[in-house]
Amino acid sequence: MALLNNFSQIVIETPADKIIRQIRDLITSGQLKAGDRLPSERKLCEKLGVGRTHLRDALRKLEFYGILKTHPQSGTVVAGMGIPALEGLITDMLGLRGNDFKSLVETRVILETNSAQLAAENRTDKDLKEIEQALIAHRNRLKIADHAVEEDLLFHLKIAEASKNSVLNSLMLIITPDIMQYFKTHNVCGDGRSDVAVKQHEIILEHIKNQDPQKVGDSIREHLSDISEYVKTLKTELPMSGNGTTLI
Repeated sequence: MALLNNFSQIVIETPADKIIRQIRDLITSGQLKAGDRLPSERKLCEKLGVGRTHLRDALRKLEFYGILKTHPQSGTVVAGMGIPALEGLITDMLGLRGNDFKSLVETRVILETNSAQLAAENRTDKDLKEIEQALIAHRNRLKIADHAVEEDLLFHLKIAEASKNSVLNSLMLIITPDIMQYFKTHNVCGDGRSDVAVKQHEIILEHIKNQDPQKVGDSIREHLSDISEYVKTLKTELPMSGNGTTLI
């Protein structure tokens, strides 16, 4: 048993984390300075050998933490703070494992409840159409696959967009993909759970259409109740992977 303690868990980094680390190294070495503009997404994807989804995930997180800034005319540039501050902030961000999946899920419930209630108040006809399209895509995917994690995620993110609260939307973009990926990896949404989720999505959309914040809030909490109950069964804090996803 004493020998076992000398081993440490292997953390699998995502492409986004590897991109973030490269940017940190470029900042630390002085090759990338405050005010420097990054190459275009196309050129970065070609050089890094990754798809735009991974690149945008990394850039979005860096921008959310204030490390990068995007200007309409000049593109994405490094923020004007000192190198030690930038390096330290990126290190903290990469080390933000949470190690408490229960707290992450609790945060999701709070964010989703509030974003759905705001969506009921602020949604436009365009928002309703996009949410409905996400619901249809989710339903269609389940006809040919056992799960539809990406389509499920898109439905929730479209609701966050409809809230018209950019901070809530950004927070959802950061934490929700990691949670959804965890449930996909560990088949938490198996055993017919996906079919139930689609029906609950239909109810949520109906309340948003009717602009009823109280009912949509109750429906979101009901929709996420299984997840909330699931994390209560986790007896220990779970180490997280490189993108924040919990590993068992």
